Amino acid sequence: MPSSERIDSTDARLLLALAAQPRATTVALAEASGLSRNTVQARLNALDRSGAVDSFERRVDPVALGYPLTAFVTTQVAQRRLDEVAQALAAIPEVLQVHGLTGDTDLLVHVVATDAEDLYDVAGRILGIPGVERTSTALVMRQLVDYRIAPLLRRAAGR
Repeated sequence: MPSSERIDSTDARLLLALAAQPRATTVALAEASGLSRNTVQARLNALDRSGAVDSFERRVDPVALGYPLTAFVTTQVAQRRLDEVAQALAAIPEVLQVHGLTGDTDLLVHVVATDAEDLYDVAGRILGIPGVERTSTALVMRQLVDYRIAPLLRRAAGR
């Protein structure tokens, strides 16, 4: 979403209502946010077009698909091959996200696996990508704070 198209307090109220009831109809969202149905529909369309609303994929738990292990693989990459490495990582189904970082580590790769042997295989596929120089894998023991956006939405809504 371009920085010039920031979410205002009305959008934030609407998104809080949507976060509380993801399957709500436009009418239900209008009632919950105190907006008209037409305003809700127009704002949802604009948020969708701008990229402010993420995909449905984020709500699917990998555990339900048989991937109970989560890990982060820090990756050092030959800089001239960064785009090539990113494309190769995107081709690995167990790779959920890749973040480019500053500092000694170039990439933080969020992966899932079915078990320890599968994690070993996934980490090996990452290390085998041409341009990857070194990796280090950290297994997630438990998640202490789930992904959340509601506190920032409440702040943006002025609540």
